[in-house]
Amino acid sequence: MENYFNYFTEIEEHFQRRRGTGLLLNTLDWALIETWKDAGIPLEAVMRGIDEAFDRYDKRPSKTRKVNSLAYCAQEVLATAEEMKEAAAGSGAPASASAGVKPDTGFENASVADFLLRNADVLARVSVPAAVQQLTLDAAQNLREMADALRQAPETRLEDLERRLTVMEEKLMAALLASTSDDELVSVRAEADRELAPYRRKMPGAQIDQLQKQYINKRLLERHKLPRLSLFYM
Repeated sequence: MENYFNYFTEIEEHFQRRRGTGLLLNTLDWALIETWKDAGIPLEAVMRGIDEAFDRYDKRPSKTRKVNSLAYCAQEVLATAEEMKEAAAGSGAPASASAGVKPDTGFENASVADFLLRNADVLARVSVPAAVQQLTLDAAQNLREMADALRQAPETRLEDLERRLTVMEEKLMAALLASTSDDELVSVRAEADRELAPYRRKMPGAQIDQLQKQYINKRLLERHKLPRLSLFYM
């Protein structure tokens, strides 16, 4: 896992290279990457899927519309991941989720500690519903303690740290959902439905459901200016 936290950045940069512009990924794109990460889809499969989608796009006689979302590549990414899984099963080699990932840089203890402290500062001053306030303050304190421990430890297992951060974020998200009005949730869900509408025929239902959930979560976090705690967002 230590050499896998560049998953988001690698995908973003590869998509931008193939598109030929520095288009920033939108909320749907980031939610989609998160569903791939959670599903254990190898980075190599995502890269190949993006290439397959753009190779197909480049062969089209008319290119009046640009590829403006990573969701355009979703079908090819899933197909490529399945092909890699079948190939690995045939050869007896594991289809590792870290296949094809470049060695990481920037995940030294000091860098991770700085990331935790930045998030702690945001959580300590963010404006959230009263039901979530104490949880954000507790999370900020926990992040500071984790950062102090990192600075004193010669080595740290990032997998263990990531699990703790995931639990903290899940608690925050659950509290935020519980404190959000039905009207606001309906509004965000409608927004997610509009964003997903062009891609529903290209993705399986299970992925659409997961993507909608991720989209809603990300939108609520953005609205309340809450940071993502996972090391994938360093």
